[in-house]
Amino acid sequence: MQTQELIDPVCAYADHHRDSQESGLELYATGLAGLTILRSCQPTALEAVLYQPLFCLILQGAKETHLGMRRISFAAGESLIVSHQLPVTSRITEATESIPYVALVLELDMGIVRSLYEEVSEVEVEQEQARALNVGKTDKALLSAMGRLVDLIERPIEAKVILPLVQREIHFRLLLAQHGSMLRQLLRRGSHADRIAKAIARIRQNYANPITVAELAKVAGLSPSSFHEHFKVLTATTPLQYQKELRLLEARQFLMDGTHNVSSAAFEVGYESPTQFSREYSRKFGNSPRQDLAKYAQK
Repeated sequence: MQTQELIDPVCAYADHHRDSQESGLELYATGLAGLTILRSCQPTALEAVLYQPLFCLILQGAKETHLGMRRISFAAGESLIVSHQLPVTSRITEATESIPYVALVLELDMGIVRSLYEEVSEVEVEQEQARALNVGKTDKALLSAMGRLVDLIERPIEAKVILPLVQREIHFRLLLAQHGSMLRQLLRRGSHADRIAKAIARIRQNYANPITVAELAKVAGLSPSSFHEHFKVLTATTPLQYQKELRLLEARQFLMDGTHNVSSAAFEVGYESPTQFSREYSRKFGNSPRQDLAKYAQK
């Protein structure tokens, strides 16, 4: 199967569910667990987001993601595998009305990944290529599996039986992929990938509370210096900067949802000073929280 064969059914589904008022980046839930369709008829600005462990397959157009100082570009036929929760910035770089950007995004089920340990335990892990966010060419077997997943979108009765099988195959093929090396590392209990994942989970659970590197290092089972080094290699940031990124992203979501004003959003995510919050928010997103709150209120 080629990516071109997936574009027609994916776009047909998007067209059927498109809001006539919708513009810019279009997101469509498919009804299948974790699978989303993305489409855009124009390039987008850099946007700060938190990537969950995911698989992003580009069918048409191109995208660019920044992790720290690293810039990753990928286009049709290529895919992105993300093994850990990572604060990044990303943008669509190639998209037009006649040739829109089209992608499939599948959230990874780490339970399925871990259940495949026996099947892939003997596959070699290339340490120098193991990254928490990596791009590679999508092979035909993985494309075919994604085609079977797309076929189930409009077939709910068949999906009840076949979906778990297709999801397991996709996760298996991602573990075998050259750019799935970090996923394979995660399967190895006690690996640095596994240890850092535990620390990230602790930060996620307690992002609004004070936390120390020593505490996180203990969770990871590493010395503070070793933990700090491996955390930065994997996430391209420090543990405390990672926590700050989460706080700001969560605060922006509160403002977008209209559930908080600026001060309450600041306090909710752990800031003691709304002034400091506004300063760091503006530095990260380019707008002040009050500007964003007013903008989101108009939508």
